[in-house]
Amino acid sequence: MAMRGALQAWYRKGRDQWLFQLRAREPGVVTLGMRRVFIVPARAGLAFVVLLLVMLIGALNYNLGLGWALTFFAAACAVADMLLTARNLAGLQLAPGRAPPVFAGEAAQFELLVRNPGRRERFALWIGFQADGQPRQAVDVAAGGASAVLLSAPAPQRGWLAAPRVRLVTRFPLGLFRAWSYWQPDAQVLVYPAPELPAQPLPSSGAASEDGHGAVGLDNFAGIRAYQAGDPLRHLAWRQIARHDPALGGQLVSKHFEGGAVAELALDFAALPPQLPLEQKLSRMARWVLMAEQGAVPYRFRLAQHDYGPALGDAHQAACLRALALFGQEDAA
Repeated sequence: MAMRGALQAWYRKGRDQWLFQLRAREPGVVTLGMRRVFIVPARAGLAFVVLLLVMLIGALNYNLGLGWALTFFAAACAVADMLLTARNLAGLQLAPGRAPPVFAGEAAQFELLVRNPGRRERFALWIGFQADGQPRQAVDVAAGGASAVLLSAPAPQRGWLAAPRVRLVTRFPLGLFRAWSYWQPDAQVLVYPAPELPAQPLPSSGAASEDGHGAVGLDNFAGIRAYQAGDPLRHLAWRQIARHDPALGGQLVSKHFEGGAVAELALDFAALPPQLPLEQKLSRMARWVLMAEQGAVPYRFRLAQHDYGPALGDAHQAACLRALALFGQEDAA
């Protein structure tokens, strides 16, 4: 059974490479040539063929010259429609766009760019992932213009998620024929671990500072001081600020806290309970990173060879979540 499955997989891979002219990934901008466009009659086209046969039989039986002319004119229209349907796809340029990171369990968003370098406008292009069965979105591309399409795919687990194969379909202009093509974009989305639910409180332990002042232990109010760049908005002394309007020369002031001996919040993967499963540990760390950022609490992040911070901000958060997403996969990659 295993040998049979391997042979079937090898056959499908070889068939796709020969029939669809596709590799595992197609980097850069891809141009759809005529050899990559496939076309077959649609249901309306099959019904039209039956109609042509009926018209042809009627013209033969009754020897109608006008019937002959009408039959061949309709057949010529069908041939022209076949050519125009294929040319509606041929010549298009495809390129991957942005793919922002998401959390596991969410839908990954892939941006795909469709460019039309020709002088003819392209109408009714249906684009979607092949695994979805039916294309999701219809776009029109002006001559010399471009259109962006946003497609979504499920992201069930952390790590890199490659974009599925894309299928483009069109039946323009008459709908008698269906032309389609495939494209494997060179795009991938980074999937972060899903934050743990319900959320566990942040750890209360941290590293000690020399002066004994910290940012985690915010229970000891020490007074009011002048505002300094980087102070969280929630530490502003609004009552004192309200008495002195900054627009009239007043000064912004902040609340000052003494945090005992705790100087920073430490999010250490090694300090988590050893009985927790690996994925739950990563989910808890992801939740703590989000909670620390939301609370504007500087935090240090430790995971295997990664040691970041203490810091705050989008760049610090992205670096921490990236380390969590690729934990155990970097060496394999």
